[in-house]
Amino acid sequence: MSFDRHLAEIAREFPHWTIWRSDAGRWWATRHHPLNAEQRAAGCAMTIDADDPTGLREQLEDQERRAEADP
Repeated sequence: MSFDRHLAEIAREFPHWTIWRSDAGRWWATRHHPLNAEQRAAGCAMTIDADDPTGLREQLEDQERRAEADP
């Protein structure tokens, strides 16, 4: 699958994040909105990175679970 297609699929799946790939080949995502205190306490991050699209998707899923968890 092409780089652009991976980006588009992940962006559709996680609309509250901006997804990109750096010139160094790392995959990144950053949230559109600041975290609240509960989300920070749950281990949420504003920006995450991974070696590949699969790793980024896994981290995004984890971040979404953390953000939705009851404190």
